[in-house]
Amino acid sequence: MNKTGMVENQEIFGTDGIRGKALEGWLTVEAVEALGRAAGAVLGPAAGTGHAAEALIAHDGRASAKALQEALARGFAASGVTARTADLLPTPGLAWLTATQGVSLGAMISASHNPAEDNGIKLFAGGGSKLTDAQQAEIEMRLREEVGRVSPDGGGANEAEPLQLDAQLEDMYAEHLIDLAKSGEPLDLAGAKVVIDCANGAASHVGPRVLQAIGAEVTALFNAPDGTNINDGCGSTYPEPLQERVKASGADFGVALDGDADRCLLVDEKGQLVDGDGIMAILARDAAARGLWSDSRIVATVMSNRGLHRALDPVGVGVVEVGVGDRQVVEGLREHGLSLGGEKSGHIIFGADSGFIGDGLLTALHVLGVRARTGQTLSELAAPFVPFPQVLLGLKVASKPSLDTLPRFQEIRERYEQELGPDGRINVRYSGTEPKARVMIEGPNAARIQEIADDLVEALRTEIAEAG
Repeated sequence: MNKTGMVENQEIFGTDGIRGKALEGWLTVEAVEALGRAAGAVLGPAAGTGHAAEALIAHDGRASAKALQEALARGFAASGVTARTADLLPTPGLAWLTATQGVSLGAMISASHNPAEDNGIKLFAGGGSKLTDAQQAEIEMRLREEVGRVSPDGGGANEAEPLQLDAQLEDMYAEHLIDLAKSGEPLDLAGAKVVIDCANGAASHVGPRVLQAIGAEVTALFNAPDGTNINDGCGSTYPEPLQERVKASGADFGVALDGDADRCLLVDEKGQLVDGDGIMAILARDAAARGLWSDSRIVATVMSNRGLHRALDPVGVGVVEVGVGDRQVVEGLREHGLSLGGEKSGHIIFGADSGFIGDGLLTALHVLGVRARTGQTLSELAAPFVPFPQVLLGLKVASKPSLDTLPRFQEIRERYEQELGPDGRINVRYSGTEPKARVMIEGPNAARIQEIADDLVEALRTEIAEAG
């Protein structure tokens, strides 16, 4: 442990940036300032990108965001990088602005769908892309060197100019989405009643604004972030209030975003949930019907339901399966040159034409476009996707030993895989962002897969505890 209290070998970057308890560990003010120094050195003026030595920052409205963005800005300044903040703005908006405004890097302060006491930082390179493994490794190396050099009062970097708020950044992003909706076959939502759940998060301002601008009659839920209410019984993690409001108000369409608005789940006019698999089925079937793709495949993770394959087979669309996480989806899209990928959670990613950015609002606009073009309701569009019964359980863990080192658990798992056969599957993994193990079981018999899931979780709990 070094003098700042950091554990030297503690993991810094997870599957989606740095994430943890706000103002603890690698998310203390001192550590985040050191991160700004490290990231500025790697991605800023020394990176040789030709971009201006400037960073853009945004956040999703957690109480800890202000202190962390000021710390980042001090660190950037110490590396010769000036910074502007959009304040409350979705992660995809920050990524798009980083890609289009000629800056060196972007930094999003968010813990996505996690509770308010957590926070995190995602970094984007000058083109708006996620960091390469090499960039991430270099930043981590420099961060470990820098963290001991930052004093609790910020040191000499306190002399840096105050972080500048640029309100035009939200305007640019909103206009970008509105322009996309009005280009090609213009999307006119006049007469459509849409309910949007903003999760008291990053899209609380811009989400309703965009839908209203293209003609919808908008009811906004959970769009008043107070620093502590993000994802609290709302958003894509808790869509039940949205489902109830859509049914009660007779709305045509519901949109549920998560805290940083890169995820999107939908609710049809009957109040039924359409998850990420259902959304991919709608968009891929529409693309196939219109002959839009030269390669009729999409990218989905191993967590996607087998019902997605069944919905796409009749229209000739295949599925490339990748590991869990949006980085894996992006890598699959890039490798195969495909146009659509995503996760059951509602993180839908469009291809090169959209910069491989997962954007919850853009996803909703695409599905609304299919609805307007076909004249079908959302329930009619989603009907071909019939999911197999699936159980997903989470288990809090104090450690994450390799599953291969847990022989009794593996024996039980193999026995159940043989029982389920080709009509079912088992997926067990550790979360990359939380101290949890996730057990997913899929099969034709809902009651039986629940029993299997419960048994596997208990076996995993017991053997991890014994291993610890």
